[in-house]
Amino acid sequence: MRITREEQATYIDVTDEMVDRFRVAPGTKVKLDQWDTKWDVPAGLEQLNKDELKRQADEFIKRRVQKLAELQDMFWADGRYSLLVIFQGPDASGKDSTIKHVTSGMNPAGVTVASFKEPSRKELRHNYLWRYVRALPEQGDIGIFNRSYYEEVTVVRVNPHLLRERRMPERPIDKAFWRDRFEDINSLERQMTRNGTIVLKFFLHISKAEQKKRLLQRLEDPRKQWKFSAADIAAREQWDDYQRAYEAMLTETSTVHAPWWTMPADRKWALRALMAHVIWRELSRLDLRYPPVDDETRRSIKLAIEELGAEP
Repeated sequence: MRITREEQATYIDVTDEMVDRFRVAPGTKVKLDQWDTKWDVPAGLEQLNKDELKRQADEFIKRRVQKLAELQDMFWADGRYSLLVIFQGPDASGKDSTIKHVTSGMNPAGVTVASFKEPSRKELRHNYLWRYVRALPEQGDIGIFNRSYYEEVTVVRVNPHLLRERRMPERPIDKAFWRDRFEDINSLERQMTRNGTIVLKFFLHISKAEQKKRLLQRLEDPRKQWKFSAADIAAREQWDDYQRAYEAMLTETSTVHAPWWTMPADRKWALRALMAHVIWRELSRLDLRYPPVDDETRRSIKLAIEELGAEP
């Protein structure tokens, strides 16, 4: 979709080139310190102040959300595909708010958001992928994972003692163990895409300084204190370990069929604009169509129109 010259003068225009620079090409050895946590201001808009940039980004997001709503209607009616959108990232990287903004115009009946916390006793008695597979979207639906099975190669890798809580055959927790888990995940996503599931994976890349700022805001705001968990501070103390785990995740599981986007998360308005464009673009590339109507249904429709038209 191209916007008019008038619209270009009014709103930020996110392009494919802008978002593709954040896509992790398969085979890339990721070093997160080489990836931006902030999105550069688009060319031609350098003179705008922060408030005006945010306003223009919000307008762009509204336009993309409207288009997403239109696509979702056809996506559901078509019924041949499903969409899985995965959000991964450190605490306070903006997962909840981004999900809220991107899905704001969609029909809730066709969207399911699954947030994965610590596994229950029942979940621990199953294969580690079991609870995630159960939550996969049906054909025609959009599923959003706020955290996902990638917790099993990040949080669990940084905290290997968690493995003792799960019943599984004894084996060394070494490089081969994590390589097998990456292979499991890649195989699962390959199977999903072969059967019509579009997999979009977003890593919300936030700087340590910005995370500190947001955690302090959360602690100092009575309306947000309920979100606080001591685990947030514990995870921050393991920052470097998590960065290495994320790098391995991005390196080993960004594939042709299910690539990662390492999205700059220091500016929430930029993150939302970039992400909304990616989701819109991937859906718009599908050969979506409304189901055909047969002759019998057409006759029924014609009769219904006549009956309704005859009413006083």
